[in-house]
Amino acid sequence: MKRNSIIVPIGSLAFLLAAGSAGAQSKTGTAIGQFLLIEPSARLAAMGNAGVACSDNLQGVYYNAAAIGELDTGGLQITHSEWFADINYDYVAGAIYLGSMGSAFASVTALNSGDIDVRTVDQPLGTGERYSVSDLALGLGYGRHITDRFSAGLQVNYLQETIWHTSMRTLTLNAGTLYRLNDQGLRLGASLSNYGTRGRFTGRDLAIQYDNVPGQNGDNSSLPGERLTDDFPVPVLFRVGLSYPRSTGAESSLLLAVDAFHPSDNSESVSAGAEWTWRDALALRIGAQNVGQEDAESGLTLGAGLGGDIGARRFSCDYAWADFGRLMETHRLTFVVSF
Repeated sequence: MKRNSIIVPIGSLAFLLAAGSAGAQSKTGTAIGQFLLIEPSARLAAMGNAGVACSDNLQGVYYNAAAIGELDTGGLQITHSEWFADINYDYVAGAIYLGSMGSAFASVTALNSGDIDVRTVDQPLGTGERYSVSDLALGLGYGRHITDRFSAGLQVNYLQETIWHTSMRTLTLNAGTLYRLNDQGLRLGASLSNYGTRGRFTGRDLAIQYDNVPGQNGDNSSLPGERLTDDFPVPVLFRVGLSYPRSTGAESSLLLAVDAFHPSDNSESVSAGAEWTWRDALALRIGAQNVGQEDAESGLTLGAGLGGDIGARRFSCDYAWADFGRLMETHRLTFVVSF
């Protein structure tokens, strides 16, 4: 006898949990591709994910595609995160500097649940089968300076979510602008992330045997059929924010940042953070994320980073800790090298 089950995509499940006990009118969980909202920058995650106006290296591109146009060197970014329920999150991005033509960008994002035992009511300890849930996004982007104060960028993403033998695919678009307001470094950024088409799950796990006339003898009671799932939108997110650097001494500086968020599948919120840097070698960071969001579990963020030069190459290694209340905490580690 074939047993049917409904499995929530692991990226969506993580954010459903993060929403806590949402009310009946909450938009939480109404979009697919929720893993796209996991920020891949340990540096900016430690600053409360207030990153739409922070654009000095590759770690800013996720928050604002205009950061691609701010790059003046090529580079490589690698991020690993220990997410909820032992979920593994990995992100790799690279950029090529094209001189006066701007910069090109590519990224790969992957989320994987690992193997999970298949359990049923009759076999709660497991059937002996195992399945996994995985998410994948491939991105290509381009950005450039429009003027000496204004930059813009675009990124196109291919998205796939897979649950055992069932999958969904769609395309999304990120766009952003960045404007330097004064010579002291005050920046205003705005971005639109994950604007895209709706997606529907298909695959052999949705196959069924169908009896067109139940209870009638002589007909074919095992006609092949397939369940049709609804199509769902992706989680569109609009950000706007400011960043402001300040000198705190001959060898140290302070960066302040604040972002406002308007998501399509949740309530509005504000995030803010600060970064203190000494000699461009040591950085300490603190932030608060999603302040004002309904039923939010997220809160305080902390982190640190080390940087230096290897010949003509600049590198940095950053760590971020983020509090998610009843869901405990998450950890991110990011390595960036410029060339």
